[in-house]
Amino acid sequence: MLKKRSFTLAGHRTSVALEVEFWAVLEAEARQLEKSLAAFVAGVDAARGSRPLASALRLTALEAARSRP
Repeated sequence: MLKKRSFTLAGHRTSVALEVEFWAVLEAEARQLEKSLAAFVAGVDAARGSRPLASALRLTALEAARSRP
């Protein structure tokens, strides 16, 4: 099931729909870095290049999950 979240990134409002499992990993990663989810997503957005934001967030979540012990 997809869950939609809205953020303001670079002064523009945007919405991203991801599976709840991806959001859970991203939220945990943001907490570990002592960032809000919005700040974490903004960092991913700034580094994603031409990749769609949803794809960049999924790949970030996958990388975070793989790096966990």
